[in-house]
Amino acid sequence: MRIEVDTGRCCGAGMCALTAPAVFDQDEEAGTVLLLTPEPLASQFAAVQEAAQLCPAGAITILEDKA
Repeated sequence: MRIEVDTGRCCGAGMCALTAPAVFDQDEEAGTVLLLTPEPLASQFAAVQEAAQLCPAGAITILEDKA
């Protein structure tokens, strides 16, 4: 799994940072998403998927690895 975020689309709701704090944070000045871990651990996948679903702006894209 690989993650991409669109900071231009982010509305700063912070759901990602609350749901998966090891992977996402918020920029203190802009309030937009900061991607801390573009390739999260398998143990973080569920939280990342939930964060992407909860993002009201759809700013998080999950790219699945090809087998």
